[in-house]
Formats: sequence, C-alpha cells, structure tokens
Amino acid sequence: MAFSLYSCLLLLLLCVFSTTPCHSQHHPHFATHNYRDALTKSIIFFEGQRSGKLPSNQRMSWRRDSGLSDGSAMHVDLVGGYYDAGDNVKFGFPMAFTTTMLSWSVLEFGGVMKGELPNAREAIRWATDYLLKATAHPDTIYVQVGDAVKDHACWERPEDMDTPRSVFKVDKNNPGSDVAAESAAALAAASLVFKKTDPTYSKTLVRRAIRVFQFADKYRGPYSNGLKAIVCPFYCSYSGYQDELLWGAAWLHKATKNPMYLNYIKVNGQTLGAAESDNTFGWDNKHVGARILLSKEFLVQKVQSLHDYKGHADNFICSVIPGSSSAQFTPGGLLFKMGDSNMQYVTSTSFLLLAYAKYLTKAHVVVSCGGTTVTPKRLRTIAKKQVDYLLGDNPLKMSYMVGYGPRYPQRIHHRGSSLPSIDVHPGKIQCSAGFNVMNSQSPNPNVLVGAVVGGPDLHDRFPDERSDYEQSEPATYINAPLVGALAYLAHSFGQL
Repeated sequence: MAFSLYSCLLLLLLCVFSTTPCHSQHHPHFATHNYRDALTKSIIFFEGQRSGKLPSNQRMSWRRDSGLSDGSAMHVDLVGGYYDAGDNVKFGFPMAFTTTMLSWSVLEFGGVMKGELPNAREAIRWATDYLLKATAHPDTIYVQVGDAVKDHACWERPEDMDTPRSVFKVDKNNPGSDVAAESAAALAAASLVFKKTDPTYSKTLVRRAIRVFQFADKYRGPYSNGLKAIVCPFYCSYSGYQDELLWGAAWLHKATKNPMYLNYIKVNGQTLGAAESDNTFGWDNKHVGARILLSKEFLVQKVQSLHDYKGHADNFICSVIPGSSSAQFTPGGLLFKMGDSNMQYVTSTSFLLLAYAKYLTKAHVVVSCGGTTVTPKRLRTIAKKQVDYLLGDNPLKMSYMVGYGPRYPQRIHHRGSSLPSIDVHPGKIQCSAGFNVMNSQSPNPNVLVGAVVGGPDLHDRFPDERSDYEQSEPATYINAPLVGALAYLAHSFGQL
C-alpha cells in the first residue's frame, strides 16, 4: 500500500515539474520510439519519389523536375505520379495500390494525424492527379511509362534519364481487370479522403472510379497477359484479377453507397475468392484487404449480408498470430513472408491488425483462433511490436527507415539517392557512368528521408549493400500502410 502511495506521489511530482502534460488516458508505459517523427518522415518520403514538375514547397530539396515529356510517345499527358521504388519507371499497378493504402490510412487514422493530415492528403493528390490522366480516355488505362529493362540497364538520376519513355496501355482488346480495378479502388478511396475538404475534386474522383471499375469488370483478363514482356517479372499479376474486382467493388460500395456494389459483392464474392486462404496482402493480392474492409461494413455499419466476412477476416488474423502454424517470424520477432521486400508485408499486416482492432472494439467482439481468444488489445500489441522492430528494436539495433534513429541503411538501392544531386553535380551523369557509384561502398549522398527498405532476411541479417534490391530497395507501397499505423501509435502514446 505504501509503495503504491509513494508511486502516486512520484507521478504527481513528475506531472507538476514536467514540461509535457501527463495524459492518464494514454498507455501507462512510455513509448521507446518517436512515432510522430517517424510519421512525418514516412510521408516526406513520397516527395522523394515524385515524377514531373516539382512544386515550390517541395521538402525533399535535392530532387528536381523529371519526366516532363512523359506520355508524348502516345500523344497523351502522363506527367507526374510516382516512381515506384529505386528506379525511374512509373508502374501503374503498384502506384494505384499505394494510393488506395495511403487513402485507407487517412480514412482510418487521419482523425488523429493533426498537422500531418495536409501532408498525407498532398501525397494522395500527387498520385490521383496522375491516375486521372492515366484514365482520361474511356475503356483505356495507361499503365506504365518507361521501359523497365532498358531503365534497369542504366544507373542514372531521374532528372538525367534518357532511356525510352515508352507508354503502355490496357484497353478492350488487351484488358487488364487487375490494374483497372485497383485504379478504381484508388480513385474511390481517395474520393472519400477529399469529400469534405475538396468536394468538387472528390466528385471527379468517384465518377472516374465508377467508369474505370465498369471497364475492369466488363473486359476481363489479367494485364500481364497482353503486356507480359513489359510488366513481368516486375509487377506481374500473379494472383489474377479476381481479388482486385472484389476489392474495387468494396471501395466503390463505400464511396458511392450505391446498392449495386453491395449486390455485386453478394453475387460475385465467392467466385472472386472471398473465402480463399491466401493470407498475403500487398500490391499483387488484395483478398485480405477486401475481407477486412468488408468485415467493417458488417461489424460497424451492421450490414448483415456481409456477415461471412467477419469469419474470412478472422481466418487471416489467426494466420499471422505468433504461434500459428502458418506464421513465420525471424528470431528477432519480425513477421517474415518472403525474401524479396519482406517489409511491405510487415507494414500492410500491421495496418490491417490496427484497423481490425478498431472495428472489433467498436462492435465489442473478439477473434477466436482454435479455442484461443484474441482481443483487439492483442492485435495492437502485435502490430506495435512489428513497427518497433522496423524502427530499431531488433538484433542489429538498425532502423529500417532511412533518416530515423541513430542507425539506418546508408547504401539503399535507389538511383537518385545514391548519385550526387543536381546542386552538387549539375552536369549530366551518363547511363552507365552511375554504375561506379552503384557498385561502391560509399554511403548515399542524398538522404531519402522516411524511405523504408525491404528489410532483413529470415535470420535478422541485413548487409546494407546497394546492389541487394531485395533487402535494400525502398518502395511506395512499403510506406503507404505504415503511414496509418504510425498515426495510430503516435496518437495512442500521446505524441500527436
């Protein structure tokens, strides 16, 4: 009793003399990480990936304008958008998924983002402005700018690039239901982000989403059939297009409230793979995301016809719980799905756990995994542990976010970051001249703040080698779901 009284007095004194207010409603333990700082940086990263004419308020100041004639090969305007990772190609499929996940991050956790909310909206708008251009012609989507094989044969800054800016599209004759439905999902999700702040833009986005989804559904086929030589093996649609049709319909249901989409999901859900046991969520396979999103409609919006999605979502949750036969973790505790850019699954899973925990809490329900009760609190603990590992709580004490913490990757696989900036070296650096830098051990001169790399291997090892794109390359779709997770954590620890 005396000890607890002493503790109370000590806490009271701390509150009195502390410069920061004491929030009893926040977690009783202290955060080991500055989630707010990580959130800020995770959004700044997108500025380093921008293509096109950069605005005057560009914060990643070592970057300059690039790709200003993109689209001219087909007499269309495709200036803008994002480079997906460490190269200078604009791949529409992962760019659309990035946009959907940035939007979902804002829709779930934007309410607690405070000053970062306008920055997150800017990151989304940079993508949606481009997606509107890419979908401007009916029954056509321009899905890629740049020849990946030729681009990868050079190591040059985006500002210098002189490889062909070839343009590739899907249309009625060469369909791409996957990339089209993902583009529709992105436009629909983003329309909700701008609904209050820019209603005119929001309406433009949702109208386009409806048209693009119609095209995706009517002319069916994976885009990597007609464009195999172009998009494979980079962003081949391995999981087919059924997952995107379900995911796209789910977002259109949310954005339009038109009963047509709910009916579409009821009629087609099973044939589109709603109940399959594929538990990896990323740029290729959206089934898990669709299950979690539709379970919200049941749990929170009480749409009874979507009852089954709670079970489908629970199956995913049970598959990633430590101790589950299907979940693999490194000795240091990192969820491990695959060797190539594993961190994208860590961030997407962490986001889904936090979003689902929110829905379960609102509905006052839990998850049952073979007799074990899994509470929303447990899901939040698992997600926090994954994010903490990413930020430096790991055997190497290495933050896998560039520019965050005392130790982070120095030689990331990223052309613009690794070569001298235009400020330092105004003269052109030729295609192959950059490989001297690529193969060197010197740290990257330009810090790509907030970039999250592919991460360690199954044994928590990370060589920090520039040539190792599987572990050392950042990507927009690694960061997008992390934005939401960091906003939640920053808020829950009283940092926002």
